[in-house]
Amino acid sequence: MNFQNGSENPQRFQEVPKDDRTMAMVMWILSLFTSFIGPLIIWLMKKDESPFINQQGKNYLNYAISYAIYGVVSYILTLIIIGIIPLIAISIASIVYTIMAIIAVNKGEDYVVPFSLSIIK
Repeated sequence: MNFQNGSENPQRFQEVPKDDRTMAMVMWILSLFTSFIGPLIIWLMKKDESPFINQQGKNYLNYAISYAIYGVVSYILTLIIIGIIPLIAISIASIVYTIMAIIAVNKGEDYVVPFSLSIIK
């Protein structure tokens, strides 16, 4: 396991074509502006064409679902004041991890956001 990004197989994609890296990078960048809709559309269109895009789409959706769950739980906890701090931390972590993912997929690395639940396999 790569402890920097949580990937169990960070070297699995050693020869990723530039087009696949670019499309995976666009998928992660779109997540900053369109939440899960943009990445979901790209993943559904390209998942059968590229194992790298397929894996990154799954990684992104696992991340989006996981952090949405964490956000809802934190939001509920704001009723007892304790949730505001985790809510802020989750927001900051989401932005930081998305930027880290953009950098990693541009290099052709498999990136798994830390603390993501493995829902879509």
